Formats: sequence, structure tokens, C-alpha cells
Amino acid sequence: MSEAEQRKQRGALIEASVAYDGDSACIAEARAFARDFLTEVQAVVGLPVSGRVMGMVPLVVSELVTNAVKYAGGPCLLSLEVDQGTVRATVWDSDPTLPVARAADVGRVGQHGLEIVMGVCQAFEVHREPVGKRITAVVVLADAPASDVTQPVA
Repeated sequence: MSEAEQRKQRGALIEASVAYDGDSACIAEARAFARDFLTEVQAVVGLPVSGRVMGMVPLVVSELVTNAVKYAGGPCLLSLEVDQGTVRATVWDSDPTLPVARAADVGRVGQHGLEIVMGVCQAFEVHREPVGKRITAVVVLADAPASDVTQPVA
């Protein structure tokens, strides 16, 4: 059985990837890419996406790509995938240094991105790669009450 067939059996419905050069403009582009991806999940695939998720996934993507731009200083790759009721956002960058969440400090200005990502995601993984690292954050696709779910566009 091919990987695509296995993925289909598991329930992976849609995925998209984009490469960025690491310029700071790619952070806003990544947020827009995430919003467009979720809109496509609703309109094309027909899955409901909660309003919370429509805001949360672009935030997570923004924080992960910001860290790649700020600390890796080179190209990065963003992949989004809907799989078994979740959205998996994965960012690869060329720096092998693994991120470390800083201790909570209400007086600290900035550097809260990783704390935010870890706080809002169902799962968070970091893997060192032969070149660089891969960070994956998983967000539940439709976790809000029915009244907060944005219905697919007809």
C-alpha cells in the first residue's frame, strides 16, 4: 500500500506546504497561508473549523516561523496537514539547535512564543534532522461548541 493510500486510510484529508527564504516578510505570508489552508479545509473538504482554530492555527504558525526566521536565519519550510480531526503545523529550519521554553516571567517583554505554542496545542514535538530541526504543533480542528463552529462555505 502506498504512503498516500495509508494516509487516506488514516483520515489525512488535505495537506499543503510552502518554502520561505527566511526573510521577515515570510511571517505574515505564513499566517495568510495558514488562514487560506483552513478556509480550503472548510470550503473544499467540507469540514467545520471552529472560530478558535481559525485564529489559533495562524498564531501557532506565526510563532513557529518567527522563531525559524529569528534564530535559524535561513530558509524554512511550513507544512500543514489535517489528520484525524487535528491540524498539524510543521516547520523545518536549518539550525540544529533545539528550542527551550523559558520559565514563566510576567515581567519579561517578548520571547513568549514557544510558551504560547505549547500552551494552546494538543501536542508539540521537536526532532533534530540530518540538517536542522523539525517542530510540529498539533491543534484540534473543531473543539468549540456547535454555536462557535464556522460552517463550510457553500
